[in-house]
Amino acid sequence: MSEPVASRRTVLCCAAVALAGATAAGCSASTGKKTETSSGPVELGAASEVPVGGGKVYREQAVVVTQPTAGEYKAFSAKCTHAGCLVNGVVKEQIQCLCHGSRFGISDGAVQDGPAPKPLPEYPVSVQNGKLQVTKG
Repeated sequence: MSEPVASRRTVLCCAAVALAGATAAGCSASTGKKTETSSGPVELGAASEVPVGGGKVYREQAVVVTQPTAGEYKAFSAKCTHAGCLVNGVVKEQIQCLCHGSRFGISDGAVQDGPAPKPLPEYPVSVQNGKLQVTKG
């Protein structure tokens, strides 16, 4: 008795199933991107470095801190919600991203000029002994 021979259709179907399985496994693999985790407050620097009506970008921590009115501090992610570029600075009461021209409000992080689709995420900020402390996450 002869051995059954796999048809072309059987071979192609098995290959498709194997490819689908490999693709699904690849989708669940790590993307290599770092995830931000909250590990308590991060000290950024002196509160006096943030001007009233302006702000300061802390590039290493990817945070921008603003002071819309005297003594009122706000902290936001410094990653633009359009393409993930770090914002450059605060000019004329707007947080500015020069990558594609997005601008955000210093009091609420709201988009004032696109193409950014959403506001900057806000973080809790406090002043302890004259130093800014931000909790990301």
